[in-house]
Amino acid sequence: MPMPVNEHLRSVWTPRERAFFVDSGEGTKSSGHFTIWRPGSASERFLLIALVVGALAVGPLSAAFGPMWAPLVLLAPIILFGGLRLRPPGLVVLLAAAAISVVHGTVATGLHVVPLLVIAVVVLLAVRLASYRDNVGIRGMRGGRLLADLRDRLKTINRIAPLPRGWGCKAVTRQAPGSLFSADLTLSHQAGDRLEVALVDVSGKGTDAASRALMIAGALGGLLGTVPAERFLAASNAYLLDQPELEGIVTALHLSLDLSTGGYTIRCAGHPPAARLAPGSGTWHLSDAHGIALGVTDDAEWIPEKGSLAKGDALMLFTDGMWDPRLGLDSGVDRLLGEAESLVTKGYKEAGNLAKSLAGKRDDCALVLIWRT
Repeated sequence: MPMPVNEHLRSVWTPRERAFFVDSGEGTKSSGHFTIWRPGSASERFLLIALVVGALAVGPLSAAFGPMWAPLVLLAPIILFGGLRLRPPGLVVLLAAAAISVVHGTVATGLHVVPLLVIAVVVLLAVRLASYRDNVGIRGMRGGRLLADLRDRLKTINRIAPLPRGWGCKAVTRQAPGSLFSADLTLSHQAGDRLEVALVDVSGKGTDAASRALMIAGALGGLLGTVPAERFLAASNAYLLDQPELEGIVTALHLSLDLSTGGYTIRCAGHPPAARLAPGSGTWHLSDAHGIALGVTDDAEWIPEKGSLAKGDALMLFTDGMWDPRLGLDSGVDRLLGEAESLVTKGYKEAGNLAKSLAGKRDDCALVLIWRT
């Protein structure tokens, strides 16, 4: 239903906010939103007045001093700043003032095509900025700060708990080139001699997957160490099935390791298998743990693999971003394991170089290497 004219006029001076609601009961569910009005701040109103006055002044100044000293293109920064700081109703008023100024200046000094084209491009950009920022509820440059905060939170989540003497770990997470975020997550929890690690791959990459990755990391990170290790994948699966808005595939590797004995259990949910290296053999062996990806069906089962790490043994968990996607799963894993054999002579701490040299150029990647010294 279109908004009445009086509400359009009111929204220029008094901000309106959307409140969301959900109704459920009797087997039905509906949702929507309604508008509430809040008092406008003095700074918002002063900014609107200042920008409108500035825009209206450009035309008369251009007519008085000529386009050489007061060109109409001076409207461009005013309009662009308005797109960053004003809500769409206020921007409409500013654009109307700019149009009046353009007409005034053009009548007085004649038609100049280039300045008008520049102003037209800036108007389109300002409208796009204002509408986008209004949809997400941000003003000015706060959007950049929000993205930076989201990135820092994801980095904080991707960590491994400190290990006791006799154990070593190397964890590497890298986002896709040109992206601020990684949708590959490394979660861990340590309580006493029990270490749990979950390597999670959320479908998508970069900003598109950032919000889903943060939600999933918070939920699965809360489950890790809270529910019994054998129930972690089942609890994670139940959570994702209960969140239909979290679209896409989520795969995971879950490791439960006893730091006192070296005994471990690996569970796999649609993820590339873990690998184990025993120095006596000098080769990596893939885990037989397998199962369906998370969030697909409520009757999923995950077949675990149990084993024990002796001194010098290592476990490697990784995502499919560790190789070029054109290689495919089997070829990519073979290449990774072939390169990883060099860790026997170079040392496990050199695992970070694998991510640098092998990781695909278009995807996120993560690698976790745990060894017993």
